[in-house]
Amino acid sequence: MDKLPEVAIIGGSGLYDPGIFESPIEVQMHTPYGLPSDNVIVGKVGGRWVAFLPRHGRGHKYPPHRIPYRANIYALHALGVKHVIAVSAVGSLRQDYAPGDFVVPDQFVDMTKSREYTFYDGPRTCHIQIGLEPFTEELRKILMETASKYNKVHTAGCYVCIEGPRFSTKAESRIWRDVYGCDIIGMTLVPEINLARELGMCYALLALVTDYDIWVPPPAGHGGGRGEDDVGEDGYSEARGRRGGAQDTQRRRGQVQGRPRKRLRVTDSDRNPSTGSYYL
Repeated sequence: MDKLPEVAIIGGSGLYDPGIFESPIEVQMHTPYGLPSDNVIVGKVGGRWVAFLPRHGRGHKYPPHRIPYRANIYALHALGVKHVIAVSAVGSLRQDYAPGDFVVPDQFVDMTKSREYTFYDGPRTCHIQIGLEPFTEELRKILMETASKYNKVHTAGCYVCIEGPRFSTKAESRIWRDVYGCDIIGMTLVPEINLARELGMCYALLALVTDYDIWVPPPAGHGGGRGEDDVGEDGYSEARGRRGGAQDTQRRRGQVQGRPRKRLRVTDSDRNPSTGSYYL
């Protein structure tokens, strides 16, 4: 590899293998925060080296509240990454944000409870201000322009991040929508975005709406309740497990056959002392 990757893609539920990479290499990173969710895959896209990391690990082995977020972001930063494009499956809190639509959010609300949110646990303390533009506007514009070639894109939205792994109750869902004014709901944005911004990395999210959250009244003929397997004509839900990370997503879409990869193991002895990055 002749150059360190400056761009990374963090894959969400169902996106575990970047089949678009040329000359892919798997890199096993070791960080002060333990191992990342999986090996980082580095390959070329359009002549540029890009890193890829499956957020939940291949096989979806980490639930949202157990993802090693600090190890993930630290590993990408140590590889030289400066721009992070994250991909997530989300539920919709608005009727006009329909299943199949893309959303490029511009704000978020954090309702998680027990995660590791910062690299600054002491004795050094650092307060990061990202409130006005938590998502990097330049990356957002690129995502909006590119995604619009494939499907409808909503160019703004507020993402409420809940703890998981359970979904919201109907009462909670209505609070996120009617009281907080949020537009989409997921479980993995926080603390991923916090940590990336702490290390000075640009960050933007491409969210795919897979279903409506439980605030939606049940379709006609479904009685008073909503079952996990209820399917409405408007895409009301194909089992919310798809958003929660059904492991067979790729099997349903057809398994992507990746090219053979080289494997590297990277430790602190491979670190460039002047830049903090790793030699590869």
